[in-house]
Amino acid sequence: MPEKSVANSLDQLPEVFVSDQSVTKEVSRAVKAGKLRKLASRLYTHNLTDPVETLISRNLWQIVAGYFPGALIADRTALENAPASDGSVCLVTGKGKDIKLPNYTLRPRRGLGPIASDQPFVAGLFISSTARAYLENLRPSRARGSQVSRTLGQRDLEERLDTLIRRSGLTEVNSLRDEILAVASRLDLKAEAATLNKIMGALLGTRKSELLSPVAIARGLRRPFDPARLALFQSLHVALRNYPPFPRFEPERTSEATATLAFFEAFFSNFIEGTEFTVNEASKIVFDNLIPKERPEDAHDVLGTWQIVSDLRQLSRNPTNHDTFVELLTTRHRTIMQSRPEKRPGRFKQASNFAGNTEFVEPELVAGTLEQGFNLYRSLENNFQRAVFMMFLVAEVHPFADGNGRTARIMMNAELVSSGEERIVIPTGYRTHYLSALRRLSQNGNPEPLIQMLDFAQKWTAAINWRSVGKTRRELEDCNAFLDSAIAEEEGKRFRMPRIGDG
Repeated sequence: MPEKSVANSLDQLPEVFVSDQSVTKEVSRAVKAGKLRKLASRLYTHNLTDPVETLISRNLWQIVAGYFPGALIADRTALENAPASDGSVCLVTGKGKDIKLPNYTLRPRRGLGPIASDQPFVAGLFISSTARAYLENLRPSRARGSQVSRTLGQRDLEERLDTLIRRSGLTEVNSLRDEILAVASRLDLKAEAATLNKIMGALLGTRKSELLSPVAIARGLRRPFDPARLALFQSLHVALRNYPPFPRFEPERTSEATATLAFFEAFFSNFIEGTEFTVNEASKIVFDNLIPKERPEDAHDVLGTWQIVSDLRQLSRNPTNHDTFVELLTTRHRTIMQSRPEKRPGRFKQASNFAGNTEFVEPELVAGTLEQGFNLYRSLENNFQRAVFMMFLVAEVHPFADGNGRTARIMMNAELVSSGEERIVIPTGYRTHYLSALRRLSQNGNPEPLIQMLDFAQKWTAAINWRSVGKTRRELEDCNAFLDSAIAEEEGKRFRMPRIGDG
């Protein structure tokens, strides 16, 4: 082959390629000349600068096709749709042995190649259909050394089926069941198909079968829950148990001071949710039962919240078991939302609800998710831990059509009041920090900001002299407690602790 045509043939190859006999000599010369770089056995690249790991990751499927033309992506890789945690890529091929690459291992096995239900993939590869992947992942396999097992096993498949039910409904599950039965005989996996049929029946409640995954067992018992939310609750639980407790006991207060604290708790809790009144207006609603004709529902929201947070006997009640937890939760919500029958006071939501791009727990998963969270709540040892956890549990599940934030904060403060500890009031000036901390846990799984933010809010609450509505209002104004955070920042005013000697 003339030197020019050889160079052209190499130039036409992709960025990373697997050498074969047709270009072996030319590749060897190009490597010696510094025009190609060897990455692994028979694997070369024109790119002389980028890290080896980056090149292989960027061109992975083309590399797989270079080593194993027309192979079927199978077993766990066909369901995970990506290399496993150890870099394993599982394949069905006619021949070949494991190929070890930086960060990846290509793991072929003998078996039936692509069938009609399998799908074309990139670079001439194929990928197992979902039905085939479920069947083959139910086959037993063992991890070898540091390598993961080739198949996922029953527990993982149960969790995937639960996700399918939650996200796509019964139609998709039944469709998958039909596809599994259709391909099982072609793959000689009738026993695996029978097992999957029993698992699906147990999840749908149409038959009994032994289940392994907690999320599947809960669904089989008609208590399905949101596993992603449970993971958030577990991370918060760990962080709270590691957070050094610092009890702040409520100082001795006059009845007027206690009423003042409860008033501003109700005032600010409603303000957070957009139910905005002036202090004078809210004071007339609470203390004079003066309901403005133009905003009766909003006024009753404030009044309902006040009725709960000012009743220390009722607020001192905490759940001792799951049933009393649900009873307290729904009863308190019913009181808050009593003037809004369209919001189903005291009853769980029937439709999904959102905040921005966040979709809260789906209606059918509310009861089970609350139950799973309550089990974690019970293992926390001090009241601040329980208060924070309870607030986030209710806020994150969002079990009602409306009034969830107010209910969550009431459940939080009930934990503190019951033990004689200071409540947590979140004023308007601290609202942005509160919502940001909730989002950071909800969306990023970071519990620390929420714990620290509520710790500071409790410290601030303890530092305020709640003597009377008028005097406390002036003290709160001096702390910038009424200012919207964004406006306060523009004006160079920040929410702060009260000055020593205030009041």
